[in-house]
Amino acid sequence: MTGLYILLGTSAVVIIYVISKYNWIITLRNNREKSFADIDVQLKLRFNLIPNLVNTVKGYAKHEKSTLNEAVEARTKYMSAWNTDDKIWASNMLTAALWKIFALAESYPELKANQNFIGLQGELSDIENKLAAARRFFNSATTEYNTYIELFPTNIIAWMFNFKRAELFEIQNRDEVWEVPNVEF
Repeated sequence: MTGLYILLGTSAVVIIYVISKYNWIITLRNNREKSFADIDVQLKLRFNLIPNLVNTVKGYAKHEKSTLNEAVEARTKYMSAWNTDDKIWASNMLTAALWKIFALAESYPELKANQNFIGLQGELSDIENKLAAARRFFNSATTEYNTYIELFPTNIIAWMFNFKRAELFEIQNRDEVWEVPNVEF
């Protein structure tokens, strides 16, 4: 009879331990998702500026349709994205397109002096600063989640319940972001 109590007690401790670890993983995963919501707000603001930015640049840089189309395509992909990874991918796509647009502005002095363009550039700069802060928080939450599910013995529980490593929000294709577009007339 004592053996049965020991077995029941040990089983109860193990079950309580597994439940507590499982609940903590859920908490960390939800913190990550909540932190992406902050990024999502800033990205939507950023993407809402794109039509105005594209229209302003179109008037000056008629020959640069491919660069402008990249920005519009990134906006479309973001708006139709269903999960965090797809939204991150679309955001990275837009970042590359924006760098190209601002590099183009260097080739068009009248565009650089346009008040609409200057205003949009200022709004975008403000959003980018807020976005950088939100990304840092998101990456911190993601790192905490990833670390927790990889540490022993929690990694066993994470494996049992199919918790997967989450992606950080990093700029992809860094070379493309810094590449200056070729401007031809």
